[in-house]
Amino acid sequence: MTLLPHAITEPITSALAGWFARRAPKSDSATLNLRNVYIFFSREGMLFALLLFITFVAGINYGNNLVLGLCFYLVSVWLISFHVTFAHISGMQVQLIEVTLAEVGQPVWVTLQVRSESRQPRRQLAFSFESLEKDATSNAKRKHNKNGAESSEQHHTQVVLSRLQDQHTIQLPIMTSSRGRLELPRLQISTVYPLGIMRAWSYVYFARPAWVYPKPLIFDWQERYLVRSTDDLPTGGQMVQGQDDFDRLDNYIEGESLARVSWAHVARGQGMLTKHFADTVGHEQTLDYTDMPAAHHEQKLAQLAYGAIALGKLNVPFQMHLPDKQNADAVIGQGDSFAQACLLRIAKAS
Repeated sequence: MTLLPHAITEPITSALAGWFARRAPKSDSATLNLRNVYIFFSREGMLFALLLFITFVAGINYGNNLVLGLCFYLVSVWLISFHVTFAHISGMQVQLIEVTLAEVGQPVWVTLQVRSESRQPRRQLAFSFESLEKDATSNAKRKHNKNGAESSEQHHTQVVLSRLQDQHTIQLPIMTSSRGRLELPRLQISTVYPLGIMRAWSYVYFARPAWVYPKPLIFDWQERYLVRSTDDLPTGGQMVQGQDDFDRLDNYIEGESLARVSWAHVARGQGMLTKHFADTVGHEQTLDYTDMPAAHHEQKLAQLAYGAIALGKLNVPFQMHLPDKQNADAVIGQGDSFAQACLLRIAKAS
């Protein structure tokens, strides 16, 4: 809660955000240094600064050397804390490792690698994406049960490393609200170590975006085109020569392996027959944007997402046609990995 009205604080906050962004260009890796590390009194440190002012005024007003000596001692503690807190965060390296694909309404998980080349371990380092702090605060006021206890449905939006030596990998969530490209909010790294008087922080702006696909929308069309199990596959599927399923019996041709001869037929006097085996490739399905029954563009994409996930789980070969892609680009694949690739195409669709 701020003491000043929003109309006054918003322009100041926007101007500061632009100034911070100009000092830290977007990159998937960053090193904290003099240019992008900032330091100021923490909330508790403001009380410490007030104490310094009171002891100085009291010492001057009453001419008490003991009070002035206490004031100068506290000033020396403040100066040492200023130096140690700044040095504690300066020199760290942060690198973006992975950004997951997410469904609308679900968090995107960002994996970061934090490296420290200092001989001494770094302690009490807090990592958070800035936009999440405001969301968590507002959501905490809305999500309470009847007893006034806070709901446990929220994701932890801040990671605190109690000790960092060499390197460490952390994961942070970013909540999503719409399909498409999601610019990662600025990462805030802060510490109040060792005394909590000063707070040093830095902002990191990542260049790599996240992609969000629509929430899958169930529709009646899947009753005709989507198979729910391998038993629902129509007959006459594509077959290739293999080792698993028996296919047919043919007359023995000289030179073929005797291991494939059906000796049971030979014993019954039916001649030498060769057993042939085949593997089922499956029936490829086509997910076409124009076949989706929905009327709106986003709903059609949501139905495509449902179809891709369903076919991926069934491991059925399929291809997907989007309105902004040529049919030649729609390759045929199967499995969860191909389904994820299709969901990425849906997320990027215009």
